[in-house]
Amino acid sequence: MKLTAKEKVSYGLGAVGKDMVYMLSASYILYYYQDIMGVSAIAMGIILMAARVFDAFNDPIMGVLVAKTRTKWGKFRPWLLIGTILNTVILVVMFAAPPALDGSGLVAYAAITYIVWGVTYTMMDIPYWSMIPAFTEGGREREGLTTLARSCAGVGSALITIITVLCVQALGQGDERIGFMRFALIIGGLFVVFIIITCVNIKEKSTVDVEAPSVGQMFKALVQNDQTMIVVISIVLINCSLYITSNLLIYFFKYDFGGDKWQDGYTLFNTFGGGIQILSMMLFYPMLRKFISSLQVFYVSFVMAITGYALLFGLMCLGLTNIFILFVPAFFVFTAFGMLTVLTTVFLANTVDYGELKNNRRDESVIFSMQTFVVKLASGVAALIASVCLSICNLSNDTTDTVAAAAGSSVFGLRMTMTVVPIAGLLLAVFLFHRKYILSEQKVEEIAQQIKSKRQQEA
Repeated sequence: MKLTAKEKVSYGLGAVGKDMVYMLSASYILYYYQDIMGVSAIAMGIILMAARVFDAFNDPIMGVLVAKTRTKWGKFRPWLLIGTILNTVILVVMFAAPPALDGSGLVAYAAITYIVWGVTYTMMDIPYWSMIPAFTEGGREREGLTTLARSCAGVGSALITIITVLCVQALGQGDERIGFMRFALIIGGLFVVFIIITCVNIKEKSTVDVEAPSVGQMFKALVQNDQTMIVVISIVLINCSLYITSNLLIYFFKYDFGGDKWQDGYTLFNTFGGGIQILSMMLFYPMLRKFISSLQVFYVSFVMAITGYALLFGLMCLGLTNIFILFVPAFFVFTAFGMLTVLTTVFLANTVDYGELKNNRRDESVIFSMQTFVVKLASGVAALIASVCLSICNLSNDTTDTVAAAAGSSVFGLRMTMTVVPIAGLLLAVFLFHRKYILSEQKVEEIAQQIKSKRQQEA
């Protein structure tokens, strides 16, 4: 039975809310604690990276718990709803650091709230993406829903990058600390509403009821599923490249490019980039898929991203101050990452069928727990790299004219980290992917047919 429009819209709304919350944390937690609250950049980098190491143990265990869940509402929706409510509470607490705290107390507050936020986000994120193979039957239907969900997630991410700085200024009336707390409360409320809509209207349809794996079996299945491993490695490298840029972009506008009105330039740039990223997922990607395969779109995206970063670095070094010129490299970078976001999820969903055929078990939750972990791992690595850059470049929350006009060497280091490091990550990703990934569209269809025949024989 084909998915209804109501189901598609409901699932997409969940992605909007989910990625609004994620982008608020991924892109602004470093800025909030380092530039507003005064925590050292290195301390924040260590906190964000340590949280990802913790996730290495937490995320797979969450995947196993989801797989073991049996309720009359299915195994995904209970975790999705509970995780969303808890994550919203922690999000508000995380962006409401008491002003009386300082020093080690503030560092401890940041560390505890951020780690707990990651745990509750995992509780919701794994079942959300695991539902794709559970109520689709592969092929175009699965790719279509994945494209829709990723497009909607892109909308959520883009909205946060576009409106955050302006909303924080307005809600806090100039006090960024108050503004972030109120903004987190509003975004969290929208998140809960959207996920409730998802839970009410989405039900599992085609999941295979198998014995839930132990943690040991899960790691064994992942090691045996070589296609899952190469996809998640690619996701780490791609997202790390993107998050390095997104973490440092606000500092670029504040200390290098934007001057006194840096908020306006930052918002305008993100508005353009966010719009392009949404169009790339909802329009450019479907258009390209009419003429070339998903793998070909994947490689085209890499070429566009690397070209965009190279152009951006060149324009930075020329010292251009017209923001509209920056729209040229931004078009290439945001278009590429929009399409790559969709494609990596499609490829990961395809490895579920591959793993079932190869290992005789269907591990949706296990495999998609890896996506949750690696995306957060990428954000942690990117935040650590960004924090080291900020520390070396001596960029702080002092916004006097002498500091805001940062030294030439500091500016050059910021520009290098924003562009050259992501290029290196993308080149490594495309090299590994090209050598190891084998699931072409024809291969995916063959696997789907083999699984269907196997199920009919076992019935």
